[in-house]
Amino acid sequence: MSPTVGLGRSDRCRWSVVDFDEARAGLAKERTKLVHQLAELGATETGELRSGLNLGEGFADAGAITAERTELLGLADALAKQVTEIDEAVAAIEAGTYGVCSSCGQDIPAARLEARPSSTLCVSCKSKR
Repeated sequence: MSPTVGLGRSDRCRWSVVDFDEARAGLAKERTKLVHQLAELGATETGELRSGLNLGEGFADAGAITAERTELLGLADALAKQVTEIDEAVAAIEAGTYGVCSSCGQDIPAARLEARPSSTLCVSCKSKR
């Protein structure tokens, strides 16, 4: 059986429990999937396109190549941000702060962590960004 720990400060969150081993495993699985998607796009884990990326001969002009490259950069950047969020959530598990908003210090509801395990911000703080 995996260890379970109450979210944040146990005096405020007695009703909610997070299984850290399960959260860590889910985050690792999602990270692996994202890194694979980045590799399929020809990008590194940080979202940078590899220098040898060939967009093919099918493009008629430089404008089309630039548009395709811009789209790839946008996709790679979004995936890389998700990888970073996962890394931050894993670091929070290791630090014992998983489930506590990194901005305001309030507890992140268990339902939010179940829906989005990489969350490091409560809904209120996330909506302000």
